[in-house]
Amino acid sequence: MKKFSIEIKWGIIFSIISLLWMFLEKGLGWHDEHIAKHAIYTNLFAIVAIVIYFLSLLDKRKNFYNGKMNWTQGFISGIIISVVVAILSPLAQYITHELITPDYFKNAIAHAVEIGRSKEDAEAYFNLTSYMLQSFFFALTVGTVTSAIVALFVRRK
Repeated sequence: MKKFSIEIKWGIIFSIISLLWMFLEKGLGWHDEHIAKHAIYTNLFAIVAIVIYFLSLLDKRKNFYNGKMNWTQGFISGIIISVVVAILSPLAQYITHELITPDYFKNAIAHAVEIGRSKEDAEAYFNLTSYMLQSFFFALTVGTVTSAIVALFVRRK
């Protein structure tokens, strides 16, 4: 476990920052009065996510590999971070939708129906179970791709 303590730390940091991002989205009205803009603006979190992965791999390179890390080492480290984030994502979704923004699904369903989606389809997509599953697999998939790219920039012989 000590071998992966940096990855666990950064996976937890990532999850906490994603919850803070949800407070920001809620505060900016992207979960209610500006929900039509949510699908576009929520993608700005990608910048934050990339920065977090970059910082985490720099931390691993400096504090575990003594300043030298090859691509494979960085990539594996990033995958482990992605697994930690994926494991924590159902809890983060629960906190988000039960505590931070409990009306999000109701608002998202109403907006989806307003723009032509069937109510049944919207309800099947916008619910806690669906979001827990989506966030788990999204964290694994996008985290792996991000890890591969960031590891290219962080490697050092």
